[in-house]
Amino acid sequence: MRSSIKQRTEGRLQVTGVPASFKLQPVPSPQPPAPGSGFTLLEVMVAVSIMAIVLVAVYRLHSQTISMNIAAKFYTSAPLLAQGKLAEFEIMPADKLTGDSGDFGENFPGYYWNVAVEDVESEPLGEAAKGLKRLDVTVTLNNEFSYSFRTYRFAEE
Repeated sequence: MRSSIKQRTEGRLQVTGVPASFKLQPVPSPQPPAPGSGFTLLEVMVAVSIMAIVLVAVYRLHSQTISMNIAAKFYTSAPLLAQGKLAEFEIMPADKLTGDSGDFGENFPGYYWNVAVEDVESEPLGEAAKGLKRLDVTVTLNNEFSYSFRTYRFAEE
């Protein structure tokens, strides 16, 4: 079925060939609200307090998720950074093996490292412990998170 539009008559378009259910119906004018049909102050206050409680819980959950994400990132990258720093100390000559500290540069802002080197003295090992060094490697993130490990290196003098 095809519809056709006739000429404008008195500012309205006349449409023919369209079922009556598709024709525009007049919109009823809005009625003013009946007295007592709105929300009371008590209902509004209860709704706002429920929303406040829910939003506080969601905020806590979100902040906890962010801190867990930071911790997971630290405990994933810190062992790799510490291992890399230890590799730098393992290639040093034994006479230059001393403690040092610093940061990891722009690639890891807030990450700091510290390596402590000490001679090992042990009665059971006797003379075999003469060239043994203890290396303590620590990686920290903004003094909030810390990752440490200890290893030993035999350095002949």
